[in-house]
Amino acid sequence: MTYAAKANMLARFGEPEVIALTDRENLGVVDDVVLDGALAEADAEIDPYLAPRHQLPLASVPRILSGFACDIARYRLCGAGVTETEEIRNRYKDAIKFLENVASGKIGLGLDAANNVAKPANTVQFAEATGRVFGRGERG
Repeated sequence: MTYAAKANMLARFGEPEVIALTDRENLGVVDDVVLDGALAEADAEIDPYLAPRHQLPLASVPRILSGFACDIARYRLCGAGVTETEEIRNRYKDAIKFLENVASGKIGLGLDAANNVAKPANTVQFAEATGRVFGRGERG
């Protein structure tokens, strides 16, 4: 199971940055092979943190995990003509800290017993009022 895909990277960082991160041949397009390799490395880095607490592969991927997979892949793509910035490094460190907290049980992924993203049991309900609830001069 992959935690993030090309569409996640494009949504998170924009096409110009993903091109800059992956285009080793200066063709002006995203190199899918390079990007897929970085995303696979991110998956391999994430799995050991999740394995102690979750059956892998996960049945569904929590949104926060997709974001952190993108941050890890972005960090891994630096170095081949792309300068690592403080923002990229900090986002990578934040991702690893989150994963360490998941591994230790301090943070959950919001998954149910079947490793699906849990749906909330309680929902907000609205009811139409029959008359004024608040008004001038009225005290409750």
